[in-house]
This record gives sequence, C-alpha cells and structure tokens, in this order.
Amino acid sequence: MKKSLKNFSLKSLLLLAVVAVGMVSCSDDENNPESEGKANLRVSMTDAPGDYDAVFVEVVDVMIQTDAAVEGAEGEGEGAEEGWVSVGDVQTGVYDLLELTGGVSQVLADTEVPAGYVSQIRLVLGTDNYVVIDGEEEPLSTPSAQQSGLKLQLNQELEAGENYSFLLDFDVDKSVVTTGNGGKSLKPVIRLSAEADAGMIVGAVHPTEFRSLVTAKNATTTISAYTDANGEFALKGVPAGTYQVSVTPDVAAGLDVVFEDDVVVEENSTIDLETIFLE
Repeated sequence: MKKSLKNFSLKSLLLLAVVAVGMVSCSDDENNPESEGKANLRVSMTDAPGDYDAVFVEVVDVMIQTDAAVEGAEGEGEGAEEGWVSVGDVQTGVYDLLELTGGVSQVLADTEVPAGYVSQIRLVLGTDNYVVIDGEEEPLSTPSAQQSGLKLQLNQELEAGENYSFLLDFDVDKSVVTTGNGGKSLKPVIRLSAEADAGMIVGAVHPTEFRSLVTAKNATTTISAYTDANGEFALKGVPAGTYQVSVTPDVAAGLDVVFEDDVVVEENSTIDLETIFLE
C-alpha cells in the first residue's frame, strides 16, 4: 500500500510539474509581443519656437489608422469603419508647447499596438487650449475638425516584436492664427518624423547670457529650437540631407547672426557642431 501511494505521489508531482511548465510557457507567450503580433510604438511631441509667453494645448488621444482595424471594424461605429483606433495608454493632459523646445520632448504614448501597415497617425485635441501673450491668457478657439484630430501620413509597416518611435513637431508660429475679429485660433501645423530614421543636430552657443534661436534649413525642411540656460541646443527628428544652420541671437544682445553651411545629416546619427561663438 505504501509503495502504491509513493508511486501515485510521484506521478502527481510529475504531472504538476508538466502543468506548471505549460503555464510558464503560456505566460511567456503572453508577454512576448511577437507571439501576439504586437509592435511597440512610442509617440513623442516637441515644438518649434514661437513668439509667445506660452502656448497650451490639451491632448486627449493619439490614434492610428491600420489595416488590422479596417478588417475588424465592421459594426464598431463610424470611426472604427475608417480603421482608426486609439494606441492606448496615452499621456493625456494640457501641455505648454514652448517648454518642449531645445531638444525637450514629451512622451504621449509608449505602448503595444497590432503589427501591420499603418497609413496615418492622428493627434486628437480637446478644448482647453490657450495662449499667453505679455502675461495675459487668451483662449484658442479650436474648430471641431481640429479636435477630431489632425491626420498625418505615416505609411509604415510595423513588424511584430520591433520598436518604433515617432516625433510630432509642432510649429507654433504657424499653428496659432489670428482670426478676423482679432481673436486667436488653433490650427495645428505638425511635422511627423521617424526618430529611428532621422538624425539630430546638437551643439552650444556662446555667450550664454541670452537665448538664441538655432534653425536648420534646406529646400524641404525647416527645424528650429532655442538654446537652454547653458547655451546648449538639440534639433531632433532631422531627415537625412544637407542643411544650413543659422544661429540668431536675441535682438537685445546686439550680435550678428552666424551661419554654418553644408551640415550633412545622415540617418540615425547625431551631428555635433560643438560651440558656436557669436560676435
């Protein structure tokens, strides 16, 4: 009888071990993005400088248009029929765009999405948008079309198990529009870039007692940022190409604009211009 019980216990332990291994295996599969057909998507927001004290925008969602959503959208509503789905886990809130310059960016989403072809990405805004001019707050009227989201062409195949990072670069000067009655309206102008494929231009400007505007420009692209308190700057999401970089000091400094010609940017690389001296 004891021998029988011993054999039974041994068989039971072996069975439990097999079940446990199977559960761990299933758990590993669930935590593996590739096994679920998932890709990791990171979306950040930055800003080109503008001539305001502050520009606040309310972010309520980030959405993508995917083939997978189109195929499974039947009966899920008008937005789903168009293939638009939220990326999920979006860092919603009201952000001051003018704090997102000089290389600073705000992560809006860092999440897993179904692998597949993504044609467009959309930033959805709320109504709590306003600009600060000379210390005075002024509301930014936001047309319903803008609240529903500005569509940006992505045209990217997201492969399972891979990481993708995209940057939404606001152009504040073009995004804030003066209306006929003298008010202000928000009509976002945003440049979308894939950070993995783009380069970056960094450096510093001397003297540092004042802020300077650093701009990289060629025939198709213009990217700019202010220097920080240490005189440093970073231009992110720069497409590969050859640029002229200009440094424009604050008018009160009484210094001349300095140009750096033929700055070559390659994919996924950082170009350090080191220290640029103003005279």
